Amino acid sequence: MKAICVTSTRGLEVRDVPTPADPPAGHVLIDMDASAINHGDKAFLAGPLAGGNVVPTSRYDVWGASGTGVVVAIGAGVPADLLGRTVAIYKSLGWSSETIGLWCERAQVPYTCCVVLPTHVRPRDYCGSLVNIMAAYAFLSEVRATGHQGIIVTAGRSATARALASLARRWDMPAVFVVRTAATEQHRFMGDAEHVLALTSNNFENELAAAAAKLGTTAVFDGVGGKLISRIVPILPMNTTLYVYGFLGGAEPVSFSTSMIMAKNLTIQRFRVYESKTVKDPRRLAVALDELANVIDDSLFTTKIGREFSFEEIGQAMVFESDMGEKAVLVP
Repeated sequence: MKAICVTSTRGLEVRDVPTPADPPAGHVLIDMDASAINHGDKAFLAGPLAGGNVVPTSRYDVWGASGTGVVVAIGAGVPADLLGRTVAIYKSLGWSSETIGLWCERAQVPYTCCVVLPTHVRPRDYCGSLVNIMAAYAFLSEVRATGHQGIIVTAGRSATARALASLARRWDMPAVFVVRTAATEQHRFMGDAEHVLALTSNNFENELAAAAAKLGTTAVFDGVGGKLISRIVPILPMNTTLYVYGFLGGAEPVSFSTSMIMAKNLTIQRFRVYESKTVKDPRRLAVALDELANVIDDSLFTTKIGREFSFEEIGQAMVFESDMGEKAVLVP
């Protein structure tokens, strides 16, 4: 079968690799419909090779973490009702030496990497969704368990921000969303999210301080870093935890007085989905997958597709950019 594989220098190339036919226990074979290229794919492949930061492998070095497809075979121990179902996949929800990444014609993953899609949705519209939905679910689970009553989200109009808007509303978790441009233009991206604040507002700092104090938003989901964090730290509530998830701000440094850490009892820590209790605990993961299967048809969970590419167009797909948060999608 055709597959997009990662090289030892973090390049990508199309190769012919063996087509899997007999999945091992706990695994499923999936005929792929489409796979999204996420920001994390680009960031990791473009990152430095130093410091032991090795390329994560799958069988035959096939790349790709999120997509959709149809389950065509199941291994021992896999629920029988998965056979023939269309699923959304996030490969990082389960590690296995038998895994074959998703940028191929037929993937092989642990079945716990999959959420069944309802029959009334178009599968391709969810080919990049599960990574974002699970990030939102795991984050909200963690902050709620640690006693936070509300959140601030700096991930703009990204897919993860939309997922957080949906789940925060469902869980009655107060949330403030920080976006780049006029807030009134963002509601079509954020659905019914009530508190959407624009960085371009002349009164942004006062608006954020007031909303944070009113709603008790002491957990920050940060997808940007850089000067945005420098700007908001002085106005965050006491006992805030800053969860670093992304780095859209690039290499831009964060700068604030260390007295802020003492004055506000500020905590800074990274957040990775696959390190979360939701994903590491098989029981919690099973509960999460069941819950998400019941709500995944929410329009805020769909993947915004910018352009579809064939495998042979992988070079063009990797440099595709959209100001509207749309993703490049690979189609076998």
